[in-house]
Amino acid sequence: MIHLQGMTWDHRRATEPLATLDVAFGKERPDVAVSWRSRPLSGFEFDPIERLAQENDFVIFDHPFCGRIAATGCFLSMTQLLEQVGGEGAFVGPSMASYHYGDGHWGIPVDAACQIAVYRRDLLERLDTGLPITWEETCKLGERARRCGLSLAIGLQGVHALMTLFSLCAALGAPFAGDDGAIDETAAPEALSQMRRLLGLCNAPVLEWNSIAVHEALAAQDDLVYCPAVYGYAAYGETDRATRLAFGSFAGVASSGSCAGATIGGAGLGISARVLRDEATHQAALAYARMAASGLCQRQVFAAHHGQPAHNDAWRDEAIDAQFNGFYSATRQTLEQTWIRPRYDGYLAFQGQGGDMVEAHLRGDLSERKLLDGLKALALRCRGAGTQ
Repeated sequence: MIHLQGMTWDHRRATEPLATLDVAFGKERPDVAVSWRSRPLSGFEFDPIERLAQENDFVIFDHPFCGRIAATGCFLSMTQLLEQVGGEGAFVGPSMASYHYGDGHWGIPVDAACQIAVYRRDLLERLDTGLPITWEETCKLGERARRCGLSLAIGLQGVHALMTLFSLCAALGAPFAGDDGAIDETAAPEALSQMRRLLGLCNAPVLEWNSIAVHEALAAQDDLVYCPAVYGYAAYGETDRATRLAFGSFAGVASSGSCAGATIGGAGLGISARVLRDEATHQAALAYARMAASGLCQRQVFAAHHGQPAHNDAWRDEAIDAQFNGFYSATRQTLEQTWIRPRYDGYLAFQGQGGDMVEAHLRGDLSERKLLDGLKALALRCRGAGTQ
């Protein structure tokens, strides 16, 4: 019997599709047993990837880890699997491309996400207004909502504040935190100004919220009407939810209403180099990855069990779209125009520390000038360190 161990993150969007996949794979390969453990979202964002690779055969991971993976050789390059699973064009937006770094391809996308808008349709209808498509319209909605005892929502805890800053800078045509630490001195202050403006229209403790907390609050509270930028969780629109959330395009800062620039997220399946301990284990791991990334599995396993697939076959399926309250049709345009974060070895340190700095600025503890100078110095330091 071949035993394969995996690590994912702790949400039904991540755990339940994998549990079902293990059963399906076991029917095809009764000689292989796959089991999964999970860790909190914070661990998904920051746990050292080489340690996870030492302890597991599979890791569900975030693409900015690719630089560290390439530097340490802790994962198998999955280049050989690309054509077997349909190539980059089989997956929505740059989902597959985001896992390519250096000379290798370090993951197969099994989950697709980016910053989008999430809202309560019933509360928006109470305000008798349409869905905002720009940040300016969002703020006007916030002012109107406040007069009716409602407010906006967003997640600005640490790294989530940085992701919103990333998205707004990219939407302004000046992607942030390049490999050289460059920061656009026009776009970044404008993006921060817009974030502070939105923060003033939120009554909830949004500086303590991550993406999951935003969705939970919108579903549970009847005073939060709309969030313009958060990593979307389609599962909160499913038919089994007491309050089904609705979804829309990322509310960009361009006057044209373009939703381009949202920062891509999602999750990939990586294979630890430790599967090379014997050829049978190696081949079993590859077979599991092929099944997980197939269009059939993404539709019939991931989407059917609270997952958020990355394959175009699922994103174009009208029945799946209806099951998730229109999530896929409402957000596809945004995901197809997303920005990919840096992936150099050392970037994750920038993401962690930089997120705390942006949050400190929004709390009033760090001036804008000190924030921008600090982020630039941090980016240069992390780029040169080559460590997490």
